[in-house]
Order: sequence, then C-alpha cells, then structure tokens
Amino acid sequence: MTVGTRSVLFGVHNILIHPLAVGVAWWKCFGPPLDPRLWIAFLVHDLGYLGKSSMEGPIGETHVELGARIMQALFGPAWGEFCRRHSRYYARSRSLPISRLCVADKLAFVLTPDWLYLPLARGSGELTEYMSWAKERQAGNGHFTPEEAAQLSSADAKVWLHGLKNYTLRWVMEHRFGCEDTWTTADTHDVTGQEQ
Repeated sequence: MTVGTRSVLFGVHNILIHPLAVGVAWWKCFGPPLDPRLWIAFLVHDLGYLGKSSMEGPIGETHVELGARIMQALFGPAWGEFCRRHSRYYARSRSLPISRLCVADKLAFVLTPDWLYLPLARGSGELTEYMSWAKERQAGNGHFTPEEAAQLSSADAKVWLHGLKNYTLRWVMEHRFGCEDTWTTADTHDVTGQEQ
C-alpha cells in the first residue's frame, strides 16, 4: 500500500477526520460552511493521494487533480478550479491564485491537535517525508522566523511540528483575505519531475 493511500485511509489526510477539520477551519476563517458543495470539496480534495508513492514534490503535488475532476463533473469548472487550487505549491508552480479551500486546508493542519497529528503521520509513514521536505523548503524562504527555521531543522517531531504550525498559522492569517501568495516558493521541479 502506498504512502498516499495510507494517508487517506488512516493518516494525516484521513477521509473521516481531515474533512471535518477543514470544515471547522472554514468556519473560523469564512463563517459557517452552509453550501453542501463545500462539504463535498472538503471530502474529495485530497482523494488524489490514493496510490501516490510520495506526498510531496512532483508526485504528491498532482494529488489535487482527482478532487478537481470530481468537483468539476458534479458542479462545473469553477468548483473544479476551487478544488485544484487548494495546494499552495501546485498553484504557485502554475502561476495560479490559491483558493479559499487552500487557506482552510492549511488552518485545518494547525487546528489538528499534536496528539492526533503525530500518531497519524507516523502510522502512515508520512512524518519522515514531511520533516525532510520542510527543511528543504525553508532554504531561501525569508518568511520563516529564526525560531521557526531552527524548529524545522529539529529531529524532534514535536519541536518540528510546533515550528511548522507557527509558520502555517502566520501564512493563514496573511492570506485568508485573498492576497497573493508570495511566501510559497515554486519547487525546482515541475510536475513531471524535470528540472525547471
């Protein structure tokens, strides 16, 4: 079973837990998510991790496509784009603006208690990859505070998670009203894995 499948079934993107966390985050950012289409987006936006051999980088980045196709088939192109642009890295690498789903999704990460997040990430095998990628992505990112940069370099998962949550919360507060995401750097590989 791939790490992406494990993530959706019993990991960080757990099909039962993560959509509820996104719903709570949406409520905190934008008010009650009363449109049923939002709840379907919360449910399907990360289904594209199924079958993925990695969570980050060129392979993981394309996870947005499945949820986008489902939303477009059900509710039209605007909803497909809403779902497709929930990934900061996907949107940035294609010069697209992020959607409000992106903001709620990132806040959902922040709101997920450490006592739940860490066992899910360890159990699915995601944690090592996330910790490695966070270190790589902090290089050249002037938006990490010195304290966050030090925490992201820690081998202690609790310390690392604290630093990443602090950074992510600051990112959410900066971007929840729709300003351009200048914090997120495009990866050095495109979605095919080739150097840009």
